[in-house]
Amino acid sequence: QVQLVESGGGLVQAGGSLRLSCAASGRTFGSYNMGWFRQAPGKEREFVAAITWFSGTTRYADSVKGRFTISRDNAKSTLYLQMNSLKPEDTAVYYCAAQGSGGVVLDARRFYDYWGQGTQVTVSS
Repeated sequence: QVQLVESGGGLVQAGGSLRLSCAASGRTFGSYNMGWFRQAPGKEREFVAAITWFSGTTRYADSVKGRFTISRDNAKSTLYLQMNSLKPEDTAVYYCAAQGSGGVVLDARRFYDYWGQGTQVTVSS
């Protein structure tokens, strides 16, 4: 199976930036669509961003579009999320996820088969 490990979270002030990384191990990493989700205290896990394997097409939640950028380096088996202009409402645990097979919907949790343990992002006001 694929294992995913997030890193790069931390505490930043509003308006600051962070870059999250997700290191993947296992077969066929490069063929998986991958995404980032986040979960704030007391809230459901929500879609943040995703990127496809075949075309590199990206998808963003409206709440982060224009501020966050998702990218991947298949040679390094690493997924990234560059987060700029952070807001307090971005505070959450951020999870890296990968679609194991047959993934066609990018923004729904049920279409992802592999998940990391999450990395905490806290944005102070």
